[in-house]
Amino acid sequence: MEDESQHFLLSARARTLSIKRVVRMSEEDAYAAFIAIRYAENEGAPYCVWCKCAAVYEIKTRRKLKCKACHRQFSVTSQTMFASRKLEYRDILYAIAIFTNGAKGISALQLSRDMSVQYKTAFVLAHKIRESLSTLQAAQRLSGEVEIDGAYFGGYVKPSTRAKDRRDRRTLVNQTGKRQCVVIMRERGGKSVPFVMSELDGALHAPKVIEPGSILYADEAKHYDNLHAVFDMKRIDHSKSYAEEEISTNQAESFFSRLRRAEIGTHHHIDGRYLGAYAGEYSWREDNRRLSNGEQFLTIAAAGLHHPISRQWKGYWQRGKAA
Repeated sequence: MEDESQHFLLSARARTLSIKRVVRMSEEDAYAAFIAIRYAENEGAPYCVWCKCAAVYEIKTRRKLKCKACHRQFSVTSQTMFASRKLEYRDILYAIAIFTNGAKGISALQLSRDMSVQYKTAFVLAHKIRESLSTLQAAQRLSGEVEIDGAYFGGYVKPSTRAKDRRDRRTLVNQTGKRQCVVIMRERGGKSVPFVMSELDGALHAPKVIEPGSILYADEAKHYDNLHAVFDMKRIDHSKSYAEEEISTNQAESFFSRLRRAEIGTHHHIDGRYLGAYAGEYSWREDNRRLSNGEQFLTIAAAGLHHPISRQWKGYWQRGKAA
């Protein structure tokens, strides 16, 4: 019998995905899995991605589908995040499994080594997955007890060799100007939505994300003063304490801790252009940490197969820079 006092992440209930099983899948099995996930809402029966007609037939020699109504051909990844793929279906599922099991995320370098593909391939694939997850997070509305807070990332100043030349890297005057603020809005015990914007803009945006009647917890930053007119506000003065009974922003701080540990321990550096994508990924990981890795795997695969073609990442290297 399983020990009820054991932490969920250490229990057998958290381990329902076997990477060994994914690796041993044939390409036919992987293709069938893609069909089942893509058309799950139609009980796994394919329909046309163009006209939504259910009268389709399979061209088995090419793993293509053709619509009897509009006569257009398409594949299971057409018009999805994985469109124009060159990797096999099995390889994509393997990449998603590795991405899922990364406790602090997965770097593109490690993913490229595990899959034996170019760094560029792994980099773009990982960012396509992040864009899918970020879209899921951005669509959420929050209610109940919600915490809001901001934290700054970037702005690294290399320490001087000589002690007399060193500067306090925590102060604004000694930053490089590349610091960016991530604002997190997080339900207690529930969902979260991150944004890359100033705390002032985050406060102005909060009523668009948080339902009226919610209780909002924030620190004493003046940016949140105007929210008293919209929400039942409870504030904590961090210069005096981090928590006063139920008043705190500890769950928002938990998200920032996860993101910082991922940056330091996994990615080492997050370019400011992609900070929003990483924030979306780790917001999703924080929200779904109590799901088994098998459930997380299916959610990630479904997110990619129901997300439209990425305008940022399709043809990324051909453009030479992000759109």
